[in-house]
Amino acid sequence: MSTTPSRTTATAIGFVAILLWALLALFTVGSEPVPPLQLNAICFTIGGLIGLGWCAARPGGFARMVQPGWKVITFGTLGLFGYHLLYFSALRVAPPAQAGLIAYLWPLFIVLFSGLLPGEKLRPGHILGAVIGFAGAALLISKGGGGFTREWALGYALAFACALTWSGYSVLSRRMGEAPSEVVTLFCLASALLSGVAHLALEQTAWPDGGLGWASLLALGLGPVGLAFYTWDIGMKRGNIQLLGTASYAAPLLSTLALVLAGVAKPTEWLAASALLITLGAVLAALASRRAAKLAKLTSPVG
Repeated sequence: MSTTPSRTTATAIGFVAILLWALLALFTVGSEPVPPLQLNAICFTIGGLIGLGWCAARPGGFARMVQPGWKVITFGTLGLFGYHLLYFSALRVAPPAQAGLIAYLWPLFIVLFSGLLPGEKLRPGHILGAVIGFAGAALLISKGGGGFTREWALGYALAFACALTWSGYSVLSRRMGEAPSEVVTLFCLASALLSGVAHLALEQTAWPDGGLGWASLLALGLGPVGLAFYTWDIGMKRGNIQLLGTASYAAPLLSTLALVLAGVAKPTEWLAASALLITLGAVLAALASRRAAKLAKLTSPVG
């Protein structure tokens, strides 16, 4: 069986990451009172173990894991660790709703930055879909209230840097398309080490309360902060990057739906409005990508 997925398959694999990230908030709530960096260290350790198991199951997996060299490994580690460090720091010094909204600029940045990649072309439909999707995400996260004040300027700056970090990591991953996804294993293990050191220096150790808390912690490491990185890496390198970037707006919506189904949050009118905007944005981006694919087939030489 071929080890290189098609563009369509890679895009579908990338969607798995978005679905897993939809459970991030639910599992994070369930894992309380574990502090952020400790949670980060534990989850990245689990994610690294997933990668080690994957490499062990594939002939030559460990060789591919170290094949890219220290520059790629450093890049990936800084992307994963940097994003989470900035994210948790932003939510410590600014209101979570507003800081989370700014941090969720990363899907918009992915769609826009992808137009700078070789062989990619940003079309009006992508831009319009991204803007409409962001409007839905803004309504979803802010719930129509609040506002931004200078008092939280540092937190906003950290959240903005967070969005740039993840979008930059995601888009630049395409430039490293020849680097096998097995290398994400080292990204996770190195991020776990850095997070562990930061936790010991900055936080007080705490553990989950009861079986549900431990189950949430394990699920968090297996999915949103584990398997999701591998599927996202494949999607960014081989799939439709603009469609995946815009579809990422569904993550906050699906996350809220998961909280509603679990009884943690209540359904409201802003949820329905957000769903409409996010769905419309994703549809517009999908239509733009499909139109671009058809045009490429029509203009490509035969033979």
